[in-house]
Amino acid sequence: MPIRRLYPLMLALLALPACGGDDVRGVGLAAFDTAGVPAFDADGAHALLARQVAFGPRVPGSAAHAAQLDWMTAFLRERADTVIVSPFQHTASDGRALAMSNVFARFEPEHRDRVLLLAHWDTRPTADNDAERSDEPIPGANDGASGVAVLMEIANVLASHSAPIGVDLLFVDGEDYGPGERDMYLGAKHFAANRPPGYQPLYGILVDMVADQQPVFPIEGNSQSMAPEVVARVWGVAEQLGLGHIFVRRPGRTVMDDHVPLNRAGIRTIDIIDFDYGPGNGLWHTHGDVVENTGPAGLDAVGRVLLTLIWNRG
Repeated sequence: MPIRRLYPLMLALLALPACGGDDVRGVGLAAFDTAGVPAFDADGAHALLARQVAFGPRVPGSAAHAAQLDWMTAFLRERADTVIVSPFQHTASDGRALAMSNVFARFEPEHRDRVLLLAHWDTRPTADNDAERSDEPIPGANDGASGVAVLMEIANVLASHSAPIGVDLLFVDGEDYGPGERDMYLGAKHFAANRPPGYQPLYGILVDMVADQQPVFPIEGNSQSMAPEVVARVWGVAEQLGLGHIFVRRPGRTVMDDHVPLNRAGIRTIDIIDFDYGPGNGLWHTHGDVVENTGPAGLDAVGRVLLTLIWNRG
């Protein structure tokens, strides 16, 4: 996650919809059926997180970036019905030409109703919040690898269980390049401008920085203002699953992230994000963003919520 402009939330955000509200299709949310929802392997997801970090920092143009792309694409092609790799170029503010790629994996393509889950797979090229070696890239265990790990473990589930709805997994590149916003959210902007003709999922969910050892996901401000019905559905599922202490119904910060370009393109998308990584957010954009400072609890909470949504037809 890059340096983002933070804005105070309006007091109106305190009046958040309860789980008895309406979802994106106007269907009541009195209860979600948890019977038959496949289990989410949190330890397996955490192992996928560690596997990414083992490549090294996945900065565009690096050998680690290329290695992760090859591994991730092969992993998804063994599991998904369709995998589309979309390479694109970006010239950064410093004049550097960057080769990047989005990866789009599709499950149950025959279903018209679909949900979009996304995460960024690149890592920050500078540890700009670290007092030492601030010009070197971060390991990206939480900031990058965690969201990808959740989606890849969901790919494992979808490969062995037929979902009742179409699911698309989007792995976007170039979210965290920076330092300014001109060089951020690049993969999301590219997908928004080049999505498949007529592609319109019911909604999208971005997963970003969810592996803190004490995870807490308040409601991000742009998510609440741009797609409040999606927020209501996701947090309602979490509460029914007994995860209300992690998916807390209180306003968090308002941030720019990959969900904003998608909302601007007409895909109503929210951001599940933990704003505090380590005490006082002291691990964010530092060399302390390592596997040892992450855990499976947040991965488990997000994975269970997403699978429950999918098995309740979005």
